[in-house]
Amino acid sequence: MQLDRRSALKGIGAAGATLFVTGVASANDGRARYIARTAEQADVESAGFDVLNVLAGGEVLLVTGPEDAVDDLEAVDGVTAAVRDLELEIEPVIEDEHDEVPDDPDDVYDELLWDKQVQDVREAQAHATGEETTVAIIDTGVDETHPDLSNLDVDASAAIVDGEVAPHEGDPYGHGTHVAGTAAATGDELMTGTAPDATLVSIDVLGYGTSTFGDIMVGMEYAAAVGADAANISLGFMVAPEDFSEFDTNVGVYRRLFEPVSNYGQREGTLYVGSAGNDETDLQDGWLRLWNGLSGVIGVSATGPNEELTFYSNWGRNDVDVGAPGGGYETLEKTLDPEADVEWPYPLNLVFSTYSTQAEEDPAPYNWLAGTSMAAPQVTGLAALARELDEDANPQQVLEAIRKGAEVADDRGDSYLGAGRVNALNTVERIE
Repeated sequence: MQLDRRSALKGIGAAGATLFVTGVASANDGRARYIARTAEQADVESAGFDVLNVLAGGEVLLVTGPEDAVDDLEAVDGVTAAVRDLELEIEPVIEDEHDEVPDDPDDVYDELLWDKQVQDVREAQAHATGEETTVAIIDTGVDETHPDLSNLDVDASAAIVDGEVAPHEGDPYGHGTHVAGTAAATGDELMTGTAPDATLVSIDVLGYGTSTFGDIMVGMEYAAAVGADAANISLGFMVAPEDFSEFDTNVGVYRRLFEPVSNYGQREGTLYVGSAGNDETDLQDGWLRLWNGLSGVIGVSATGPNEELTFYSNWGRNDVDVGAPGGGYETLEKTLDPEADVEWPYPLNLVFSTYSTQAEEDPAPYNWLAGTSMAAPQVTGLAALARELDEDANPQQVLEAIRKGAEVADDRGDSYLGAGRVNALNTVERIE
């Protein structure tokens, strides 16, 4: 039977966190939403616009106004650039049925968590476990009822709705819960993440929250506001310039609008970690890509059990800082063959983690998925270990420790893996 790549990707969850632009965004009151970059105090209200949120210390504004008013907004004194906010949609993860798992977290680690084993995570946890650190998950939400996610701070967690912070509701998809478990599951039941003693904060920008560029900006800044040491953004996004033609906007403007937000969070002490995306593409070939490549964001590609770049992972010399286990092998066929002559045949070559019981069709509380979405939280959890050992380290210093602790790559500028595939033990030993 011939394999259809897109169907297979959906089946293993590898495309589950890819965002697609579905149109221009509107606020709850029906007015058009805009994002504006400001060089000084800009009085947009006198020009007929309402401010939804002020970001990056006033450098970025989320505003509402009449339709087709980009030129009017740019004409306001102090506004240097303006674009329509865009509505985004996530392709839901589709889970598969899998064999029963062991009933002890140590056995789960030994039999299922190849991703932790290649990083020497258990050995690193003898030095640090993420205690007194905070990890934010900017995603579809996190299931607060999961037995391995009792470290979720529900009061601090939130959904971003229409440019504003709203109360946490949970995770209707499962993706954010899987990411959270990889980074910081407690191991109270079965799954142990890299930083099991970290505090988790869920920032829902896609589940019960709305989905726009502006809402993701708010989510990034909210992570800094709650004091997150690291914030995970497993939301792959890339688009070709010609696909933006209908918006009559240079695609690079959106990237430039995100820079002040990521820089602001970095100054506040939050290290952002972004997935490289699952389009098996060199990101240097003229694509608009977010969030990896922004200053203050670690870009992460995905590796498999054999240390090779996976068949779906994006790459790019200026966009990928490190690689991390994301699941799967260098070909689709090898990944999906349960009889393959490999140590970790399907589905064991994917990444095992927690899953939301609030998702549709009553899924199990654990699941195997693959994608750069699964690679990024490996690095986010590692950043929490680093910050526990050196609470005064700034995001750039944490990034450098992670890069210097990486292995596998032949040089520090590998286009596939950046500095290499992360190793938790190497990293914490360099900090102590």
